[in-house]
Amino acid sequence: MMIISREKEFAYTESDFQWIRTAVHKRVGISLNESKREMVYARVARRIRALNLKDFRSYRKILENTNSNELVEFVNAITTNVTAFFRENHHFEALANEFFPEIIKRNYSSKKIRIWSAGCSSGEEPYSIAITVKENIPESWDVKIIATDLDTNVLEKAKKGVYSIDAVSSIPKSRLKQWFWRGKGSNDSLVKVVPELQNIIDFKQLNLMGDWPHKGQFDIIFCRNVVIYFDKPTQRVLFDRYADILKDHGILFLGHSESLHGVSDRFQFIRQTMHRKVR
Repeated sequence: MMIISREKEFAYTESDFQWIRTAVHKRVGISLNESKREMVYARVARRIRALNLKDFRSYRKILENTNSNELVEFVNAITTNVTAFFRENHHFEALANEFFPEIIKRNYSSKKIRIWSAGCSSGEEPYSIAITVKENIPESWDVKIIATDLDTNVLEKAKKGVYSIDAVSSIPKSRLKQWFWRGKGSNDSLVKVVPELQNIIDFKQLNLMGDWPHKGQFDIIFCRNVVIYFDKPTQRVLFDRYADILKDHGILFLGHSESLHGVSDRFQFIRQTMHRKVR
């Protein structure tokens, strides 16, 4: 048994790293390469302290329990929930000016649109989508946004729809006034999204590597800054599943550092992280 370091607070062996690496990949698809050894130690050490455990072996026993919520806590610890309202704003401009008009024409008989925000974090992305929907889709249409994440903590924040003033500082005042309520008194530094937006979003916990309970197909999928944590084989499986539940000509949005090159041939590149399903 090789000890990676004896100087650390908790003994950390090669076996510990490889076990955690394999378990996380198997359960949630996240790939931890060799360069992540020290990061894994630092993040797991926090969880060991929080749970008042003695060592990595004790922590591994908790992760071995398939009914434990600790896997979610661990994944949240090793990933970064960086998000913002209208992050990568060119996506929302493309929705309003290009993709929504064509979907309205294509779905005119059903007047129904379905959108999935996969890896929605604390809700800024699906609420940005909802605002774009409300500003561009006729009120009579049936529009639903499914917003999913593995982390139940960020989902609770997303469901509440309460954010700091700083979080919405980049939103123009006219838009802010229409779609957010300003807190009063001790809540003066907070805003809350209006119910009109919350009513069209369904927040759910979901492991992308598990079963997907969705019924029907989607017109649009946002999966931004999620697959950067997955290896190429896992990405191939995931994008194939996305293609299966996207309608013909459906749109897939990725993060700025993500690409389908060499991973999937079921999408046509449109431009800058935007892809259309072709088969």
